[in-house]
Amino acid sequence: QVQLVESGGGLVQPGGSLRLSCAASGIIFGINIMAWYRQAPGKERDLVAAITRRGIANYADSVMGRFTVSRDNAKNTVVLQMNSLKPEDTAVYYCNADVYVAGGTKLVNYWGQGTQVTVSS
Repeated sequence: QVQLVESGGGLVQPGGSLRLSCAASGIIFGINIMAWYRQAPGKERDLVAAITRRGIANYADSVMGRFTVSRDNAKNTVVLQMNSLKPEDTAVYYCNADVYVAGGTKLVNYWGQGTQVTVSS
């Protein structure tokens, strides 16, 4: 069984920064794409940023230039550095990963439990 555990959420003032981390654990034979999604109350869950195993990243237009995603393949971790935060960034942030399991023969998508980010003065 694979688990994704997020950490680093909290309350921050507008213009501030937060760093979210996600660690994958379990019997893992490799991880393809790792990503961060977010879901605000009453809204759909949307992609924030994603990064390939080779480090190629893409971002939602709303966070481009403010957020940076990175990963450590050896540690099976992904980090989202969030700067210049705005009230509209308030949401539950979820880690997501495509993980090779079953001896590397099967690719399964996993979600973390989510971490709350609140941007407010």
